[in-house]
Amino acid sequence: MTMDTVLEKSRIWRLMAHYAWQRGLRWLHGGPFFRLQPMSRTPQRLTIAPQDLRTTDATNAADIYGGRFLFSGHLIETQGLSPFEIMPAHPDWQRELHSFGWLRDLRASNSQVARQNARALVDDWIKHCGRRHAIGWETPVVARRVMSWLAQSPFLLEDGDHSFYERFLRSLGRQVKFLRKTINEADEGVEQLHVAIAITAASVSMAGQGRFIRQAVRRLDQELKQQILPDGGHISRNPRAIIDILTDLLPVRQALVSQGLELPATMLQSVDRMMPMMRFFRHGDGAFAHFNGMGSTPNDLVATIMAYDDARGAPPSNAPHSGYQRLMGGETIVLADTGKPPELLLSEDAHAGCLSFEFSSRLNRIVVNCGVSPKSNDIWRKVSRSTAAHSTATIEDTSSCRFLSDRYLNNWLGAPVMSGPKSVEVDRSDDDAGIHITASHDGYAREFGVIHARDLRLAGDGTVLDGIDTFTPVGHVEPGNHYAIRFHLHPQVRANLLRSGTSVLLICRDGEAWEFDAPGSELSLEESIYLSDVFGHRKTMQIVLSGRLGEAPAQSWQFRRTAAAKPGTLETEMEPEAELPFE
Repeated sequence: MTMDTVLEKSRIWRLMAHYAWQRGLRWLHGGPFFRLQPMSRTPQRLTIAPQDLRTTDATNAADIYGGRFLFSGHLIETQGLSPFEIMPAHPDWQRELHSFGWLRDLRASNSQVARQNARALVDDWIKHCGRRHAIGWETPVVARRVMSWLAQSPFLLEDGDHSFYERFLRSLGRQVKFLRKTINEADEGVEQLHVAIAITAASVSMAGQGRFIRQAVRRLDQELKQQILPDGGHISRNPRAIIDILTDLLPVRQALVSQGLELPATMLQSVDRMMPMMRFFRHGDGAFAHFNGMGSTPNDLVATIMAYDDARGAPPSNAPHSGYQRLMGGETIVLADTGKPPELLLSEDAHAGCLSFEFSSRLNRIVVNCGVSPKSNDIWRKVSRSTAAHSTATIEDTSSCRFLSDRYLNNWLGAPVMSGPKSVEVDRSDDDAGIHITASHDGYAREFGVIHARDLRLAGDGTVLDGIDTFTPVGHVEPGNHYAIRFHLHPQVRANLLRSGTSVLLICRDGEAWEFDAPGSELSLEESIYLSDVFGHRKTMQIVLSGRLGEAPAQSWQFRRTAAAKPGTLETEMEPEAELPFE
């Protein structure tokens, strides 16, 4: 048994011990003993409602009134029953239902019928699930529900009778008490931070919570200090985490100001660091790069968050603590993943995409990673996390990270990263000629005996992107092992082989054209799939460079702009892309 195998088994035992410990504490603090405890004094009233920054869709109100609930890609019709009596249902569907985020859509319809429907559904939850429900009382679900109830409380309570007001406050108080008991048993990372934000929001919003406000702000300060890196990234390395944290944190910050409370320094510093990172991950069209769990970009929400950025400064070019690089020349942007996987307990959504990159020009995203599927499907989730779903190199179709893949253990422990790159070296230089980055990782050293290095050079005017992928031996290398260097194209880019298949012409939707060339390589144009489109999975193409480690240990390639965008070109002039018929 090798040392790596021993370390991997020890990680599994660590996960199992952590799971058992957390499960035991949850049962102790939030299980039968909690339900048997007498309710502490019910909050007398709500003094403030934190703003909900998330986008609303009033058309959903009619579906909810008609008993049609579409969550996480699953549609369930209640047929006159309460949705909280529907069993069985997909766990992700139930989490969305019990989180009550859909209340904002009812509020958006701005009708008395929607308000009465919302109160009836809240009453249904209090009746059927107010003391016990396997999913409805999961700590992160309770945190999201508390935030939703607080934000929508003016809508819910307007014209309501006093008895509903009492039931609402009594249930809200019980849920907040549950969060205070179980915050330490929430998963490390974003989940614990969201719970801390929810407790702070509730403490500020309910009357008579002076002592609890101080405790909540202190815990929130602690979580922000631990989770927000010096460059503004999150310890999970997921760009989506920044969006989600700011979406809830900014209203709480405003609520503290409205109540005349002093803002903790860590909160101010964390927001000031995260705002530039929001700009760091954005392409020219506003979309975030698809790294480590980032799916489709909620553009309306991002625009709302960015409106809170008073500085509106340029994004940083280097995020060494988060493990990312940004290259910008002219109107061309390149974003590269140059970091190690996050720690074991924070890697549930991490991808095996080390040294992958995305590349855009003006409003055109050209090279992308496949992203994350919005469907609650374990197969697509596994596909999206693989190295082959990223614009980087694979060897023998093997990912640079190993995920926990035991089906039995996955039901309890999830699929965190068990092993991956331990050393990622990065060197950057900027000058008038352009930006040059060299990075390498050892994710393939253990199994294939090579270090993968990637050299990227973006011209100062953004018209040329040069790259070299190198596989340096550090041990025994099987000369017959194949490598594949993939460049996944955005669905709105048309690709055609040129010069008897030795280069590729890329045409963007506005007429801008780029040519891809890789001298002396085995080049092919193959089908791919783009998972992160808001309209579902979309068919696209990928450029693939193939070779053998022993025969061609290095491969150079180049993207060169050959035509500028045509003035006045409309997106509607481009024919729509077909969706893939996969489920």
